[in-house]
Amino acid sequence: MNSTNVPNMETEEAGITVADLAHGRARTRFLAFPFWWQDAPPSRGPWAPPGPMADVVVIGAGFTGLAAALVLARAGRHVVVVDAGAPGFGASTRNGGQVGSGNQKFAVKTLIAMHGERKAVELLHEGVEMLDGIENLIREEKIDCSFTRCGRFRGAMRPLHYEAMARDMDDLKRYAGVQSAMISRREQKREVGTELFHGGSLLPMDAGLHPGKYHAGLLARVLESGGSVHGEVAVRGIVSDRLGHNVHFDGFQIRARDVLVATNGYTKNVGAFFRKRIVPIVSAQITTGLIAPRLFDELMPKRRVCGNTNRVFFYFRAAPNENRLIWGGRANHFARDTVAAAYAHLARDLLRTFPELGDVPVSHMWSGLIGYTFDEFPHLGQSPDGPYYAMGYCGTGVSRSTHFGRKIALQMLGKPEGRSAFNDLAFASHPFQALAKTAVPVVEAWYRLRDAGGF
Repeated sequence: MNSTNVPNMETEEAGITVADLAHGRARTRFLAFPFWWQDAPPSRGPWAPPGPMADVVVIGAGFTGLAAALVLARAGRHVVVVDAGAPGFGASTRNGGQVGSGNQKFAVKTLIAMHGERKAVELLHEGVEMLDGIENLIREEKIDCSFTRCGRFRGAMRPLHYEAMARDMDDLKRYAGVQSAMISRREQKREVGTELFHGGSLLPMDAGLHPGKYHAGLLARVLESGGSVHGEVAVRGIVSDRLGHNVHFDGFQIRARDVLVATNGYTKNVGAFFRKRIVPIVSAQITTGLIAPRLFDELMPKRRVCGNTNRVFFYFRAAPNENRLIWGGRANHFARDTVAAAYAHLARDLLRTFPELGDVPVSHMWSGLIGYTFDEFPHLGQSPDGPYYAMGYCGTGVSRSTHFGRKIALQMLGKPEGRSAFNDLAFASHPFQALAKTAVPVVEAWYRLRDAGGF
């Protein structure tokens, strides 16, 4: 789909229900169209061409790039933000709008085993800072994006998972002061109306927002602060020397003192250093049509953001101010994103969780790219060739990208408050990096078998 041609189309017009999708009865082709674009579509442009000179070129107009550009522009830098598509066309307006602390990838004990207790505590505390920071930014900038501290419920797929989560929640409180609660299976219907889980954990300070509106708010603040943003200008290469960088595009270039690469899962044509360290992985989501209010109150009584403990997990939430479910997980790598089969597994997971919803229509289906790293940590810093970077959010990008964008901008300005506990984590490549993208479907299939078999 051409990013300048943003449609207004819902798949429920074709009469696809959750059960149809789950059982392979949906054959209709459609435009993959994120639910969030109904209220906040990416701008169609046109955009004025960027000038030949800049203090900073920011590559990528998602949350990372815009958060960084806002800091830099307000510090008086001439900032030019460029994007290969429409600003916000990528994962920043394609995610589930779940906002956590950034501490969701590893158990605390695992983090300590990997990096030692002192470093682990620094990383945990900065994760909490990410969550608080995005709330403060939204409030200070007066961005209307339905931000709410709704809390996160994570369902245990097996009884052993519940016990492991309970230990980890105790560690998270001990080392980072994070408040939580364990919800038994007997009590879980007060959180989510399903029998699928064996209880779960509750992080009451986690949040949700409307990612399309959040992106639009950040974009508006950058423009108001003197930054310039340009869509449909794909970078073709970066040539660096000791005085700066030439960023090449089709038919022109920009000379800049500094460059920030903020492309995450859409990293391309910015140098071998980045190509060897980021693995793009496709994530997919569906949205239901409106659900009867009484039923929705039974299924989602607290309107939490939710997930589970599978290796290949699914996640879901209520749409902001609407009785709809937004349901996400990994994509079907063997089907095109404009074919219903690419989303059938999401509908099956939804029906396993909420069998009452088989007759509810599916209104939207879409996919996007997330950026994975080989150590499953996000990274920021300066590459050997000189460009700065912030990327690799591994599927927890809303708070991480905002935080890292602001941190790397402060580092570019030489500000001590830009220091991050993540700065000294080695941003490693892998000897089999070239095969990583091809291997993703195989690894995910193996993890799904392990999830199903309980081993």
